[in-house]
Amino acid sequence: QVRLTESGGGSVQAGGSLRLSCGTTADIYRGFCMGWFRQAPGKEREGVAIVCPVSRTNYYADSVKGRFTVSRDDANNMIHLQMNNMTPEDTAMYFCTTGGSRLRVALVSNWGQGTQVTVSS
Repeated sequence: QVRLTESGGGSVQAGGSLRLSCGTTADIYRGFCMGWFRQAPGKEREGVAIVCPVSRTNYYADSVKGRFTVSRDDANNMIHLQMNNMTPEDTAMYFCTTGGSRLRVALVSNWGQGTQVTVSS
């Protein structure tokens, strides 16, 4: 079993920032690429950002490049998603994931429970 513990969701005004966190076990943290996908009402689930172990390769959706940063916290087996200059288009349920290379939904191995992010104009 894989446990992905998410935190940091909430509400923010447009232009503001939020930081999401996702903790897991050491084995999962070291063995999988991890990241974030999101789904807004009426829209398909989409990849947001992925970071991989060892190489620490990052992948970002075009819509968040330059605004969001995904990082790995080795001391705590945790990844973070720093979201800056947020817009209402970022409003969605955000899911912590394992796998999901190249931000492909079909390649996600495990999903967290999701944390709601709401951006008001």
